[in-house]
Parts: sequence; structure tokens; C-alpha cells
Amino acid sequence: MEQQLKTYKAHPLSLVLKILVWAAAALTVAVFLILVGYILVRGVPYLSTGLFKTTSTVDEVSVLPSIVNTLKMVGIALLVAGPLGIFSAIYLVEYAKKGSKVVKVVGLATQTLSGIPSIIYGIFGSMFFVTTLAWRLSILSGAFTLAIMILPIIITSSEEALKSVSDSFREGSFGLGAGKLRTVFVVVLPSAISGILSGIILAIGRIVGETAALIFTAGTITKFAGLSDSGSTLAVQMYNLSNEGLHMNEASASAVVLLVTVILLNSLASFVGNRIKKSSGEQ
Repeated sequence: MEQQLKTYKAHPLSLVLKILVWAAAALTVAVFLILVGYILVRGVPYLSTGLFKTTSTVDEVSVLPSIVNTLKMVGIALLVAGPLGIFSAIYLVEYAKKGSKVVKVVGLATQTLSGIPSIIYGIFGSMFFVTTLAWRLSILSGAFTLAIMILPIIITSSEEALKSVSDSFREGSFGLGAGKLRTVFVVVLPSAISGILSGIILAIGRIVGETAALIFTAGTITKFAGLSDSGSTLAVQMYNLSNEGLHMNEASASAVVLLVTVILLNSLASFVGNRIKKSSGEQ
């Protein structure tokens, strides 16, 4: 403590910077608590069993069909974008030459895709998946559009996670006689699973909270939808309820359900990632 006081007296700017850092951290936590608290206070009183019926009508709103549609969107989008993004990152980090044109082009494409507004993705999905491929307004069209949207997130996070793995891991594996492919999948990937998982969690949040792109590709009908049927997700339904202004209480309750859904999905992703890391450590 005395040493810290001496440091602060010798360098007053250090104390100022420390106060700014703590203030920024406190402000971030405060904003989070205010948002969550506001959603819970506004929505919890209107949660009821009727909100989880199998059918939704104009007079009686149900979010259960939208929850199921949301889970389908998450599953399909991650199934498409997950392997593609992770394998792309593996190529960029482990196989491509550093500073090559391929790496620069992929990096530029990734940065460009991450900066495109979601409404542009929606228009593209409407023109390509809905019209050109004749998938119509459907869960499949929406999921593939979302897969393109989250691809930059998964590629970037996976690439950074792979780069953070120490080269000594690779050298040790090569020294024991393992090949490149085995080293990547047995040594490097398990070590980078935490960073890759962070990208997947961010991608899940993007999928669950997306509305603009899905209005153009998946539709706004609240029903249990098959892969080739039109159906709204929870975020789209909440937007529709708020926009109509007829079911504001149900919209607030839907926000609570959406928040809980995101927390559960993120917890599931973390659990699976920890299990993978433990199993790889045991091996």
C-alpha cells in the first residue's frame, strides 16, 4: 500500500488513469444492471402461462412458437457458419503464408462483411435465397442469411484464439512425431477453444437479437414453422408487438423471455466448450 502511494505521488497521472479505468468498469456494470433491471421490472409482472401456449392469436399472444423458431435459426446458422468460420481461421493461421495476398484478401473481406448493416444482409437474402433459389420466406432463408452475418465474428475470434496458442505447443507436438493435421486438431484447437467459444457466444447473441434481416427472409408469421415455412423469431415478434402498440405488456414480457433465452444459450455453449476442453485435457 505504501509503495503504491509513493508511486502515485511520483507519478500523479498513474492515479488519474487508475481512477478512469475503475470508473469505466463501474459505468459498464451500471449500464448492464440498469438495462437488465428495466427489462425485468417492465416484463416480469406480465409473464403468464398463456404466454407459452402452442398457438398465438391476435387476442391472445404466445411466444412459444417464436422460441422454437429462434432455436432453429441458431442451430442451422451455427451449423453452417461454425465449421466454415473455424476452418477458414485454421487455414489463415496454420497453413497460409503470413502476409500473403490470400490472407490480406480474406482479412479485407472479413472486415467488410462485419461492417455491413443488417438491412443490407436482409435485402441480399431476399434477392438470393428467397427469390433466386426459390426458398421463399422461410426459416432456411433466414438461417443462411444469418450464417453469412455471423461468419466474420467466428472467423475473427477463431483466428485470434489460434494465434494466442504458444508455438511451443506446436513444436512439442512436431517433436513427438505428430503431423500438421494432428497437431492442429489435437493440440492447437483444444487450447484455443475458449477464444473460439467467445466468438460463438457473440454469434448466438447476434442471431437471437436480429430483426431487420429476418423480416425480409423469414417473415413475421407467429407459428411453429418448418424449414421451408415462414415464421418469426422471438426478436421479430417482440418488434411486431411493440410496433403495433396493441400488446405492449406482452412485448415487455417477450423481452424477458428473450433475455433468459440468450443467457441459457450462452450457458449451454460455455458448458459444451468446457466439456470439450476437459475431455481433450484428459486425453
